[in-house]
Amino acid sequence: MQRFANPGKFLRLAAVVQPVAITVLAMSLVLGLILGLVVAPPDYQQGDTVRIMYVHVPAAWMALFVYTVMAVASAVTLIWRHPLAEIAARASAPIGACFTFVALATGSLWGKPMWGTWWVWDARLTSVLVLFFLYVGYIALANAFDDEERGGRAASILALVGFVNVPIIKFSVDWWNTLHQPASVLKIGGPAIDASMLWPLLLMAVAFKAFYVAVLIMRMRAELAERRLRVATLAGAQG
Repeated sequence: MQRFANPGKFLRLAAVVQPVAITVLAMSLVLGLILGLVVAPPDYQQGDTVRIMYVHVPAAWMALFVYTVMAVASAVTLIWRHPLAEIAARASAPIGACFTFVALATGSLWGKPMWGTWWVWDARLTSVLVLFFLYVGYIALANAFDDEERGGRAASILALVGFVNVPIIKFSVDWWNTLHQPASVLKIGGPAIDASMLWPLLLMAVAFKAFYVAVLIMRMRAELAERRLRVATLAGAQG
């Protein structure tokens, strides 16, 4: 772990991983969209409305995954002071916020024909909305101080405290009676949906994950370049 905390080694690794992530993104996205929008059959109850699932569900998965990455990176930042951990958390926050917004928006689009309303204050929807506010709060707090290190520590603490919301989102449909359907893919006993719908869903999930990796690396490289520029400018000014 110490080896990858070195910015130089990270950049060399990123130069290899990023093209692979972009290739996986392109292939899985095209294939997933074709299978999901053309090949997969409509649901016997929901009809073609079910196709929203191929964007909504992977976005919701990624919203939880990215926040988990942020929480782990924040813990590493606070405990071991790894130089890249805070950068990874900062770079992840806007991406996770976008995934969460997409999950909320597509959920509303799906909920209107299924539930007859755009929004209900049930446990799953409300906890995902709280997750979106946690992302926004992290971004605001990280940039609220003139001292970048102080802002990073405050945002890291918020990320760790807010992580308690992740298992609440995951198990909300099991703990409370909600309109939102229970898990149908990640469940004991195997997936509850047909393979013709499962495969495009998993391909879209791979595409979203590859997108996250590619954009995360892009943002981290940009942040490292910006910090190096600031250091060089400061050194030049002092000289």
